[in-house]
Amino acid sequence: MKLQFFGHACFSVTVNQKILLFDPFVTYNPLAAQISVDAMEADYILISHGHQDHVADAVAVAKRTGATVICAFELMGWFNAQGVDNVHPMNVGGSKAFDFGAVKCVVAHHSSVLPDGTYGANPMGFLITSEHGNFYYSGDTALTLDMQLIPRWSNLNFAVLPIGDNFTMGAADAAVAAQFVQTKTVVGVHYDTFGYITINKDDAKNTFAAKGIELLLPDIGQSIEIS
Repeated sequence: MKLQFFGHACFSVTVNQKILLFDPFVTYNPLAAQISVDAMEADYILISHGHQDHVADAVAVAKRTGATVICAFELMGWFNAQGVDNVHPMNVGGSKAFDFGAVKCVVAHHSSVLPDGTYGANPMGFLITSEHGNFYYSGDTALTLDMQLIPRWSNLNFAVLPIGDNFTMGAADAAVAAQFVQTKTVVGVHYDTFGYITINKDDAKNTFAAKGIELLLPDIGQSIEIS
């Protein structure tokens, strides 16, 4: 599977020739100034929760591409009000088959409010399964024992986990999360964008390596292949 990182917690994964774009946030990220929102492609846009640093560019990309937005039920009304009608609502615990594979919504412990201050629904993570491979995106979250359920549902090729600390897991907790979900490959997200979440990348990689796990930190705009 090909993963492209767009900075912060925004990335896409190509699954069965479909582009899944997660938590579009580029416009207000100074580290991603080289990324053009107008050039971002998507067949599906998956939204983990309502914070601005996860939805800021979702409407623009959805309108331009016609992508299906997958999000919590309560977020569907917000997207509809912004003129985005191609929305598939879900909620924690639910799963649904699509043409690329299946999505299962799982628990994330965080907060959620939309940019205009309205209710942002419960945050959630996503387990993506397909004939081409499986991965888990935790969304913004603390370390939780619920993560130990992931291997009951799927064997993972990789996981995408926040490592910036302060607002989410830091590297130490994320490495434990990787053990819980039983993966040896992690793509780190949600770090360095703001002063609160600046990290030492070498220290983070060493924290994972001590547990026998590879931490991948692609450059913004970089695409990587993960098998």
